Amino acid sequence: MKLSKGWIILIAVIGVIFLLVAWGTGINNNLVTKEEGVNQAWANVENVYQRRLDLIPNLVNTVKGVAKFEQQTLTAVIEARAKATSVQINPKNLDEGSLQKFQEAQNGVSSALGRLMVVVEKYPELKATQNFSELQAQLEGTENRITVERMKFNEAAQTYNTYLRRFPNSMFAGFLGFQKKAYFQAQQGAEKAPEVQF
Repeated sequence: MKLSKGWIILIAVIGVIFLLVAWGTGINNNLVTKEEGVNQAWANVENVYQRRLDLIPNLVNTVKGVAKFEQQTLTAVIEARAKATSVQINPKNLDEGSLQKFQEAQNGVSSALGRLMVVVEKYPELKATQNFSELQAQLEGTENRITVERMKFNEAAQTYNTYLRRFPNSMFAGFLGFQKKAYFQAQQGAEKAPEVQF
């Protein structure tokens, strides 16, 4: 049986369409996989930040009993925590603006906790209590976890963004609605070493 020229062209066109669909499906599946990696990394970031926020009430209550005259500092910590818990981000919308709002809220918590730790230096009896020491150790460990999870998130976002921006993936990504993810940035002024005076 001999195929006519029209049938050969039709089969070739169907074959090309099939290859394009298969290729596009592969790109879509890879983008979905990489985006889920970013989402998982983001969930881990939120988890460690939540751990820090969960430690704050215990820390404040421990300090409150000893540092009665430092109410303003304790109030600042509580307010910073409340502000940080009010900032919610959808992992599908991790753009520069939303991530910056999240970082600003978390930086407020870090700053308030830093001021609290300075105040604690005035109260040696507080530093000597086991409960405070354990909370401080947990807080320090949590800060380290935050750094690690932020780094892992940036790595996942970079892998996703690189794949997304490569040609021809970028053509399919825009058509399929995939967007670039933002990165965590260092705090402004972090590039300057703190000045220590004796």
